[in-house]
This record gives sequence, structure tokens and C-alpha cells, in this order.
Amino acid sequence: MTYAILSHPAALGHETPPGHPERVARFEAVSAALAAPDFADALRIEAPVAERAALLRAHPERYLAAIEAAAPAAGSRALDPDTHMSPGTLEAARRAAGAAVKAVDMVLGGEARAAFSAMRPPGHHAERERAMGFCLYSNAAIAALHALEAHGLARVAVADFDVHHGNGTQDVLDREARAVFCSSHQSPLYPGTGMESETGVGNVFNATLTAGAGRAAFEHAWEERLLPAIDAHAPQLIIISAGFDAHRADPLAELRLEEADFAWITGRLCDLAAKHCGGRVVSLLEGGYDLGALAASVAAHVRVLKERAG
Repeated sequence: MTYAILSHPAALGHETPPGHPERVARFEAVSAALAAPDFADALRIEAPVAERAALLRAHPERYLAAIEAAAPAAGSRALDPDTHMSPGTLEAARRAAGAAVKAVDMVLGGEARAAFSAMRPPGHHAERERAMGFCLYSNAAIAALHALEAHGLARVAVADFDVHHGNGTQDVLDREARAVFCSSHQSPLYPGTGMESETGVGNVFNATLTAGAGRAAFEHAWEERLLPAIDAHAPQLIIISAGFDAHRADPLAELRLEEADFAWITGRLCDLAAKHCGGRVVSLLEGGYDLGALAASVAAHVRVLKERAG
């Protein structure tokens, strides 16, 4: 069985204002890392535009219409102080969501055991009816709901190790008992959510990390709280919100992780996938804003997905 990497040059068309951390150079750095000989055997797939039905599982029509109406014909439009649209943003965001859906189709259809979407903009801050935190569509939640509704799965898990809490994924899924959402994140930090008291319908598990926390605290959070929750749910598919901004070099937070830590959590999630769902893993790029750390961390993450898919 092989592994897939999904991407599309439309990600270059999502332009943000000068100095914005979620910039075109992120996609270029990730693409260069994944062009290395290590990944020459990957199945390369162009990210399709998400069908409206897939978006509507996570967002109401009025929200989709509002995002489309906000798309500028020229220049830049701010949806909030952090989240901007350029003329190419709508296609990029639709293809980022489409990559999430296509990755689920490929993994559940047996075309690949693992799939990584290298698309931007990210998605885990996009709530059901609010774009925020650089995100327009809730890609991980869209992927989870597609697996449940289009493929008929009974149980999925979303694991989020981005340094910021995936408030959007939680907002969409916190009443969906078939989906477990598990997140480790720095707190206090943007967006100010993700307390361990937030439990949804018993399907939400948050683990907070204080500024300066490193490998020991990160591994403890996952081994003692989050991985057991996924294990107990016995998912038929694991979806990863793969943010790499918990890296010690990242400018937007203060955790102290390194590439080896991202490889470790990837391996542990693959262990659970092997136990419960035939190794089936879908991973979606979220944050990571130091270009060198991002590129190295993505390579470490995908290298584990490749090894475990073989």
C-alpha cells in the first residue's frame, strides 16, 4: 500500500498582506520539502475543488454565500484582523477543503493507506459560521463528516497537535458523538478556547500546555489523556490536524518541540490506526510559520506516514 500527497498550485493564489505569517512562502517551503528524493514514491494528487455538499456538512448555506460575497475581485479584504481574502483565496480554500475530502476518499477506497494534504489556507479555526485565525473552511471537520456521511463510518477521530486550539473543528464536531476530537495546545494563547472543561457531548478532549513546555509535557498530554480517548473510541479512520507551530523556532507561540516530537506523535497515532482501522490516516496541514522549521517538520511527519503505509 502506498501513501498520497495532495497539493495544487492554487494555494499560491491565496495572498495575504505583507508581513502576514500565513503567507505564500509557507506553501513553497512545504512543496520544496516534499519534492525531496525521500518522497519520490508518493502518489501525487491534484487537490480538487470541494463539492458544495461536503462544505454544507460543516457550514450553513448562509455562511458559504457570505464567504463567496466577500471574495475581492482585486486587492485584499479582511474578514477579521487575522483573516484575509485575495482574488485567489476562494479557489485555494475550496481546494484545501477538497483535498481533505479527496484524501478521505482515497484512504477509505483503498488507493492509499495514508494521505497528506499540503494545502493552504489552514482550516481548524474556522467555526460553523465564522472565518477566523487565517481559516475559511473547517477542513478537518469536513473530512470527518464526509467519512461519516458519504462513507458510512460509525466512528472517526480527529487529532490536533497544532499549538493553537482547533476551536473551529471543535465547534463543528462537539455535538457529533460519532467523532472524537482531541487537541493539545498552548494555553493561554489564541483563540482563548480549549479548556479541559470543554467536553462536548463527551467527545471532546483538550490538553493544555503552558508556555515553555517541551517534549515531556507534550508526550504526557498525549499518553495520559488524548491517545487513551482515541483508543477508547476505536475509530475507523484517524484524521490529523497537523500544525507545526509548536516548534521551538516558531514565532507565534512558546512551546519547545522539535521535528522528532512531531515524528513521535505521528507514529503513536499510526499505532492506533494500525490497531483500529487498518492503518488508515488522513493528515491535513494546519499551522507552522518558521519556514525552515515548517519544512523540516512536515518532512519528518510525512516520512513516518510513508514508513507506516508501506
